[in-house]
Amino acid sequence: MTVRTDSAPAPRGGISLGTLILPLGAVAALIVVGVGLIFLADKNGAQNLLGLIYDLLGNPAAAQAVRDGAADQVLAKILLAVVALISGVGGIWLLYSTVAQLVSLLRPSLRDRIMPWVFVLPAIGLLVGWLVYPAVSTIITSFTDDRTGAFTLQNWLDLSKSDSLNLLFNNLLWLVVGTGGAVMLGLVIAAMFDRVKFESLAKTFVFLPMAISLVGASVIWGVVYTFRPAGQPQVGLANALWTSTGAKPVDWIHTPDFHLNTFLLIVIFIWLQTGFAMVVLSAAIKGVSTEVLEAARLDGATERQIFFRVIVPIIKGSIIAVITTIAIANLKVFDIVFVMTGGRFNTNVVANEMFQQAFQFFNDGRGAALATVLFIAVLPIIYVNLRNLREQGVGA
Repeated sequence: MTVRTDSAPAPRGGISLGTLILPLGAVAALIVVGVGLIFLADKNGAQNLLGLIYDLLGNPAAAQAVRDGAADQVLAKILLAVVALISGVGGIWLLYSTVAQLVSLLRPSLRDRIMPWVFVLPAIGLLVGWLVYPAVSTIITSFTDDRTGAFTLQNWLDLSKSDSLNLLFNNLLWLVVGTGGAVMLGLVIAAMFDRVKFESLAKTFVFLPMAISLVGASVIWGVVYTFRPAGQPQVGLANALWTSTGAKPVDWIHTPDFHLNTFLLIVIFIWLQTGFAMVVLSAAIKGVSTEVLEAARLDGATERQIFFRVIVPIIKGSIIAVITTIAIANLKVFDIVFVMTGGRFNTNVVANEMFQQAFQFFNDGRGAALATVLFIAVLPIIYVNLRNLREQGVGA
């Protein structure tokens, strides 16, 4: 009796050429990524590389002109983009591919344990390098004297001065008024537009400011708040309306009395963030079961009672998520204050002062202390958001 075999057994103990090439590919990928990072870190790297190419082509005059910045830099920028693509896309792809192939050669039990870490470890490394390390370094710098490098508490003691306390008070105003105004206005508009005929069109107009940057919005509202002395034409909308009642024009942005200018800056933020709050809360309202609403109506509840005692409790999770998101943006507000007043006229906030101390006055210690204050202020908000997600069953 003859037995046929369709395939011969694979040889054991041999190492294929592909297996030998894989480690070399991983090393080559590391070299490509490393050289690319070094090149991108050098601010004159593109000019020097282009100059080297001109030297190899026998044109030393053009090479020197490129290095000196006298020649057209378009080619240098194109070269910079090409190197970034090769090292950032090609190098990373080659590194992942070769390492994954190497891990696949291991026995199945060990391979299944290691393979996920091949993709997770780089992300953890980036997280540590770009988030954890800067945060720890900033906290250490906040306790460091800029002149001697010694440990000091002076950067934190300076925060107890009157100007620093005013910063914190202004941030508190932004946090309470800005967040509360945007969320409440967004909730009201979401509830009102839920039943209008042209709902999509109406919501589009409210959401449109979200497409404008904070700087662009500041420029627009700068025109709205423009001041001209009495007797001159008022080109600003706010003073045009104000003077139409017979009152004198007001220099809105330069009037710190009762923090009027700070409140007017907060109006810009509310104008921008209301659309975001409206969209999220509108989706939450539409998710409320119609059976629940009908049951409430059958029990004799008014529309106001249904909204505040039925709808709002049901969408509480969405409201908390919107509040925390807008509150964090409020604590970090910088663009509006920087463009409108530069922090003058009693409108300064922590983020703007941090920028001035660190990048204008080169007082790294105090700038780091202010950055740490913002970090500490954000932590409770993040905790509330995480607890809300846990209550909703997310990540449980």
